[in-house]
Amino acid sequence: MDHDHHTAAWQRVSAAVFTDGLTLTTVCQVCADDLAADFAGTTLITGGELRLLAGATGERARLVEDAQLVTGEGPCIDAYTHREPVVVTDLQYAHTRWPAYAPTACEQGARSVLALPLTFDSLTVGALDLYRCTPTPFAQEQQAQADAYARIIALLALDEHPHLLTARNRPTQPGPQGYPPSVHIAAGILAAKYGLTPDDALARLRAHSFRHSQPLLHTTQHVLNHQSLD
Repeated sequence: MDHDHHTAAWQRVSAAVFTDGLTLTTVCQVCADDLAADFAGTTLITGGELRLLAGATGERARLVEDAQLVTGEGPCIDAYTHREPVVVTDLQYAHTRWPAYAPTACEQGARSVLALPLTFDSLTVGALDLYRCTPTPFAQEQQAQADAYARIIALLALDEHPHLLTARNRPTQPGPQGYPPSVHIAAGILAAKYGLTPDDALARLRAHSFRHSQPLLHTTQHVLNHQSLD
């Protein structure tokens, strides 16, 4: 049955390649359409550190996935850490589990989520997150099909980001880590402007992004352009 799911997933992905090309975002969209998810995203993690949003089906997906980068919590991180699917029927009741992430996800309309680790042999490189705007759980058959897509995404991720194969594996640390260089540059600008330590400047950057419901990279670009958060 696992072979059947994998074959069916590849057939759908192959059909989409002719119009959209073979990218992580394409596979996310095909997976979302196939499994009746409203939006989906893929985040890659290197050596236990949250790194980058590698694919998203739209702006809402980018915002919800970015919230995990900002808050350092969420289904992606749990699926990656424990190497097993994370299933939440209603995010409105997940505030205790993810006190910072869940409210932001709900504000963007997310209610149910299925997160699957991206694995290749013994290596885990991230997670695929599928969201619905209603508290409707993903059926077991849909979860099995989603796992097939996660395997495809893992292969594509390693092809696009081969450094994931050689990254030194470390235990996942609490909180967000491993930001892109632009984020650290922006934090350095704030540190110099306001006399902050690098850690405090990064915390201020994250807090501003979270408070205004902005993607972290959006806030970062504003600082790079204007040398200020305001």
